Amino acid sequence: MRLMPQTAALLATLACSGAVVAASPSTSHEAFYRCRDASGQTYYGDSKPRQCEGLDTEVLSANGMVIRVIEGTASRVTREQREVSESSMRKQREQRQLRDKMLIETYLNVEDIERLRDQRLELLDSQYRVTEQNMANLRDRQKRLEQQVARFKPYNDKPNAPPLPDHLAEEMVNTVNGMRVYEQTLAKTRREQDEIKSTFSADIERFKELKGIK
Repeated sequence: MRLMPQTAALLATLACSGAVVAASPSTSHEAFYRCRDASGQTYYGDSKPRQCEGLDTEVLSANGMVIRVIEGTASRVTREQREVSESSMRKQREQRQLRDKMLIETYLNVEDIERLRDQRLELLDSQYRVTEQNMANLRDRQKRLEQQVARFKPYNDKPNAPPLPDHLAEEMVNTVNGMRVYEQTLAKTRREQDEIKSTFSADIERFKELKGIK
């Protein structure tokens, strides 16, 4: 253990004064600092030693009692991570409690939950069918357009083939883009249906637990 000169003198004085110092009201005042590095080396000082920067540092009274601890970098990071984790767990617990409260106050039985689930799924099914019909219409239009553009360059290799009219090219582009949008809509609707099934399934299981239903 390495002592700074000022600290060594301070400790020697404390050792000599013994009971007088222990009985003095000033023994609860901050007198010197102590820390230990990763290798186990301990440092003292009547002011915070430079070797203690970033380390947990104990602030001691004149009789060697720990008054407080100055948090080091590693401890601070650990504490902040723990606080974030505790905050996340607390929020999850609160959300579960709110969800449980909603289930109990909203539904009388499992059939109520299933009825609402089926209503929402039916609404999405209707939207899905409408989108499919729109896609079918676009496919028919695309086929007709493909037959028309086949008479023009660059889709027709005949030397006397006229260039593709702008309005026809624009209509073809709009049709293809429309098909892409409808395909994305169908995929989104399917995801929403899966999410509804999963959510309501979890709600039913939790409702049964809360109600003690087997």
